[in-house]
Amino acid sequence: MTHRILVTGASGFVGTALLQLLEREHAGCKVFAFGHGEGQRNPIDLRDRDAVDGAVREIQPTALVHLAAVAAPSDARNAPRHAWDVNVTGTMNLAESVMRHAPEARIVYVGSSEAYGASFQNPAGPLTENAPLRPVNIYGATKAAADIMIGQLSYEGLRAIRFRPFNHTGPGQSDTYVVSDFARQVAEILSGKREPVIHVGNLEAERDFLDVRDVVRAYATAAIRVSENGPDCVYNIASGRPRRIRDILDALIVQSGIDIEVREDPAKLRPNEIPIAYGDASKARAELNWTPLVPFEQTLADVLGYWRRACSPR
Repeated sequence: MTHRILVTGASGFVGTALLQLLEREHAGCKVFAFGHGEGQRNPIDLRDRDAVDGAVREIQPTALVHLAAVAAPSDARNAPRHAWDVNVTGTMNLAESVMRHAPEARIVYVGSSEAYGASFQNPAGPLTENAPLRPVNIYGATKAAADIMIGQLSYEGLRAIRFRPFNHTGPGQSDTYVVSDFARQVAEILSGKREPVIHVGNLEAERDFLDVRDVVRAYATAAIRVSENGPDCVYNIASGRPRRIRDILDALIVQSGIDIEVREDPAKLRPNEIPIAYGDASKARAELNWTPLVPFEQTLADVLGYWRRACSPR
């Protein structure tokens, strides 16, 4: 059997990492990469039901990995209606088209740990997949709504696997996200482009961080190797270890080898900040044979290296 894998959001940070993994380790698969926006290959607007329908009907995928989304919480907060249209209606368009035109295909829905929201308050330990979805921001709400919708459609025959990944980073990530933001600032200091001062938001929050290369291994496994489907096929992708944001910044400063002043910037503070969020991925370990492999120190070094190359004189 030749796998025909349709990847939405293929031009994004995670999509790029997934395509690289599929090309490197699953060369026999036929991959159809869909992005969005001017200049992207195979652009498709998920809100356009007819366009989505036509693409799925033509490709006849054996699996669809759905990464396309308004993915930054700040972007969702600034344009909430757009976030709902893309993250929920766009997901519905894809799911309905798969059920109509490729009913045997598996849809791998990539949600978010942000869907748990207030369930992180006063937890007894890392959250499992049984924790209630109680989103506290617009991004989390859209991802929770689409997650529930995919779960409901699986009762009607949609062959779905749902993931709830926790924070992940790696080389190439936008500086909209905290690790990449810190690394960019450190790289600019090292290249002489700014004074030795880093501007930060809340450093006391604790989050569960992963390397994007570990995360996309789970998605590829689900698309190619997993045969189970159904309402219970939902998995946290997590390290199970919370890391304080301040400790991540300190590690990057140590890697820089220089003294850097840290200043709080009120503009970088997020509303509805959850103090600590981490997840239990034992179900993914048991059923998908997935576990994170990349040491976090290596992840930080790779992100800093990426930004040092980006900031170096051409």
